Amino acid sequence: MNMKPCIAVVATMDTKGDEARFLREEIEALGGSALLIDIGVMDEPTVPVDIDRREVVAAGGGDFDALMAEPTRAGFNPSIVRGASQLLLGRITAGEVHAVLSMGGTQGTSSCSQIMQTLPYGVPKVILSTAASGDTSPFVDIKDITMMFSVSDILGLNPFSRKILANAAGAAYGMALTHERRIEPEAGCKGLIGMTNLGVLTKGAMHAIDLFHEAGYEVITFHAIGAGGRAMEQMAREGLLAGIFDYALGDIADWCYDALRAADEDRLTVAGELGLPQVVCPGGTEHLGILVHEENHVPEEYSEHIQVFHSPYVFVPRLRSEEFVKVAREITKRLETAREKTVFALPLQGVSRYSIPGGVLREGESDAAFFECLRETMPAPVRMLELDHGAEDDAFVEVCVRALIELIEG
Repeated sequence: MNMKPCIAVVATMDTKGDEARFLREEIEALGGSALLIDIGVMDEPTVPVDIDRREVVAAGGGDFDALMAEPTRAGFNPSIVRGASQLLLGRITAGEVHAVLSMGGTQGTSSCSQIMQTLPYGVPKVILSTAASGDTSPFVDIKDITMMFSVSDILGLNPFSRKILANAAGAAYGMALTHERRIEPEAGCKGLIGMTNLGVLTKGAMHAIDLFHEAGYEVITFHAIGAGGRAMEQMAREGLLAGIFDYALGDIADWCYDALRAADEDRLTVAGELGLPQVVCPGGTEHLGILVHEENHVPEEYSEHIQVFHSPYVFVPRLRSEEFVKVAREITKRLETAREKTVFALPLQGVSRYSIPGGVLREGESDAAFFECLRETMPAPVRMLELDHGAEDDAFVEVCVRALIELIEG
């Protein structure tokens, strides 16, 4: 049944009241409805709101009157973020809110992005921000947040700001029109598989996708360059995945050496903690990804390593034996959370196309040290498969896919 889309407009209504009123009018002109939520704390709102700051603070467990005794944005922020998140989650779950739109400078963007990061994947999230031209990773993180650069400051209406605000309203409203399409398998599908990948594994990843499809599963693939693996694990936490094929762990290698693709401390622990079926492969762990600022520049500390350039600005050194062993220990340490539904598949002929026989980063001695450390330190609940194939070989991928399906269906 079609429903008029409702867009929640979250903003500091003491400083952005005129803009919020304009957004409401634009959304209503498009055929939707707007729910104005005030997260301003310094002064009274300058526009009628649907959820006022007192209600937001209370929902976040704060004492509004006590906080107002010495009002500061820093003091209010924890209660504001928790409260707005809880109020939005309740209305989203009830089907009463179909998109969230916010606007602000650095302070408003920071608060609104913290709120949006708590909301489920698939719920449209749009931030009109003065901070959207530059590094937006602290605001977007691993969630599907869309940021629009406001160009001018969001301070008063004028011909330019009205057009930009109208664009933001149109973007959020357009996204909200898809609210009946959810992140869930198509009819007849057995479930969603989360799979990590790197460019040096793509041939194998494509074969895995085909095999999963043939078996009745759909696949969501994540680029294992930091945010991708974390996003996959957040989807696991949200109950969206039936199983995980963790095909690429380059982000663990880079974490060990603070390189480009670095993961975080929780990476590779989540599926084990949840008891979610998983097959793990150390794909892409034999090298690092290092961003250089001069084309084809070789960093001095890696000048003696076997090396290649993934692109003119991404330098890729092969790890030496002691360096590769450090990665192995980090992998098995993180797999200590694993339960009985974990398989570790080891491709003895190379963990990516770079290190198979004839590959540009082939180095047998460090491979042997890595493999031996994995054997010695792998936690007991993990079933280990050693296969005399490269990570992209069809035969290797087929064993991995079959193993995960057996874990899920068995």
